[in-house]
Amino acid sequence: MARTLVVTGASAGIGRAAAERFLAEGWNVALLARRQEPLAEVAAGRLEALPIVCDVTDPAGVEAAFDAVMRRFGRIDALFNNAGISRPAGLIDEIPLADWFDTVAVNLNGMFLAARAAFARMRAQSPQGGRIINNGSISAHAPRPGSIAYTATKHAITGLTKTLALDGRPFGIAAGQIDVGNARTELAARIESGVPQADGSVRAEPMMDAAEVAAAVLHMACLPLSTNVLTMTIMATNMPFVGRG
Repeated sequence: MARTLVVTGASAGIGRAAAERFLAEGWNVALLARRQEPLAEVAAGRLEALPIVCDVTDPAGVEAAFDAVMRRFGRIDALFNNAGISRPAGLIDEIPLADWFDTVAVNLNGMFLAARAAFARMRAQSPQGGRIINNGSISAHAPRPGSIAYTATKHAITGLTKTLALDGRPFGIAAGQIDVGNARTELAARIESGVPQADGSVRAEPMMDAAEVAAAVLHMACLPLSTNVLTMTIMATNMPFVGRG
């Protein structure tokens, strides 16, 4: 019987790459995002793909989406909790407050809501259990200049992941985090053209293909529930993460 994955932020970037890879590996995949047309492109009319228009900041919408997945596929084996946004860089006293609230709403509240919905269904289904994989980012470890909203939310995801990993133990629910550095996506395109560095300079940084991230997520998802990758860092080999600061 095919296993079932839910992917948030599935219409583009890492989420889309993951959805396409899991579909190619024979999984059922529920694709959640706000834009209908790109979701339909990924699904391509395949019965094993379920596109669902969903705003992860809407609690009722998230619950309805996960209910739809259960009706279609009967269970949820894995969640790739991937949806996220990034706003223009700025100092804490210069960024619009709306940028802070929007970033927290998607990157933290949205991940909490999706994880909550997945956890509840994994706990109730038979056989019990499943896996939650949160997209953390290298910003969960070290910030870029002017990234206070994004970095704060990604640090928070680490706490979310560790608590899910602990609280999920009695129910066969494994939780892990993948921290991605410089994958070539629409969100990260500016990195390839030049971004501010800690020393005040602006430099382009090496990138990697998003398909490599998708392969890493697949590896995490395919492990037996008795084994968990709590945190994984995957990055462009020559990016300056290790030397930040």
